[in-house]
This record gives sequence, structure tokens and C-alpha cells, in this order.
Amino acid sequence: MAFFETTDWSFPDIDSWPDDDVIAVGADLAPDTLLYAYSHGFFPMYLDKKSRLLGWWSPLQRGVLPLHGLVISRSMRQSARKYTTTFNTAFRDVMIGCSTQREDGNWITEDFIAAYCELNKLGWAHSVETWDSEGNLVGGLYGIRIHRFFAGESMFHRKTDASKVALMSLVEAMKAADMALLDTQWQTEHLATLGVVEVPRLEYLRLLSSAVAS
Repeated sequence: MAFFETTDWSFPDIDSWPDDDVIAVGADLAPDTLLYAYSHGFFPMYLDKKSRLLGWWSPLQRGVLPLHGLVISRSMRQSARKYTTTFNTAFRDVMIGCSTQREDGNWITEDFIAAYCELNKLGWAHSVETWDSEGNLVGGLYGIRIHRFFAGESMFHRKTDASKVALMSLVEAMKAADMALLDTQWQTEHLATLGVVEVPRLEYLRLLSSAVAS
């Protein structure tokens, strides 16, 4: 059973989801809406940034990083020794970094930043920050945690491997907390090199249901 069972919006039941990555349009970015969405297997991105039309996405092939399947290169290990990572010390700055440093982060508008910062204050959204030896924020990632599930939203880097080092820290923290599912939304070429695999939507929903209920 999903952890959040109610919302002010009438999202379609899973049995009536279309054979498409987008399963609904509209609604808002209120905390209850977002937590309902993530616990039921979908997440928001604008279909049209200019009109601010929200699409709710549940990819037919979902990207998932098995917690014992992270591929750690020699370069990543070397970088990890020269960077420091922290959790939840610069959440907004990480979101801004994701929105401005990555071409695919341009959907992260101020509306999204405000909504996820509110979830961070409520204890549901989390960031991992990577710092260089001079104390500069050089990379990071953020996402949503519900019980044993973490929905990775976006990551960025300003120095080599800085986002990968943040991911390494996240995976280690998840394993230490006996978490079960790390969602990356899609499997990209880049994420595949880190060990991300594709899972059919129905299988993902089964894994999600177990992770958010435990």
C-alpha cells in the first residue's frame, strides 16, 4: 500500500494510466500533492515551461540504481578523497545549481524551488552537497525520501566528478539506513555508466509499494 492515500486532485487510477510516460496534466506543487505523487509512482515536470502546465510523469521504463550496483571508477575514488560531502546544509543552493548548471535542469523554476524547499523544511526533501578544499559548493543532488525509497530529482557539478561523489555518499547513506529503492526517473547514457538500469513501470510500482510501506 502507498503511504499517502489522499490528495485534493483526481489523479487517474493505475489501471487507467495511458501507455505513455505522462499519466496526468494539471494540479499543483503543494506538499500533499507531491508526496501523494511520489508514493504512487509519478512526479511533476512542466510540459510547457512558458504556460507552466504541469505534467505528471511515470516512465514506461523507469531508471533505477541498485544500491549494490553503483559503478565506482578509479577517478571517482580519487575525487572522493579531495571533496567533502554533507547532507541538507545547502538545499536551495543545490536546486539552483541543478537549474542553472545543467541543460536538462531548465524545468526547475522558482515555483519548483519554493515547493521542494518547503518539503525540505518538512523533512521530506533532502540534498547532498559536495564541497572543494576551499569550501566552495562544487556539486550535489537532491530528491525526496519516503521511508525506504529515495526519488532522485537532479544533480549538478562544477568540478570533475563532484555530482558522482554526491551520489556515492547518497548510496552509502541509503545502505546504512537499510533503504531499498533509488529512483533516477530515466536511464540516460551517463546514468547507465554509473549502474542505472531500466525497470518496466509495473515492476517499478511493485518495488515502490514495498519501499514506501516499510
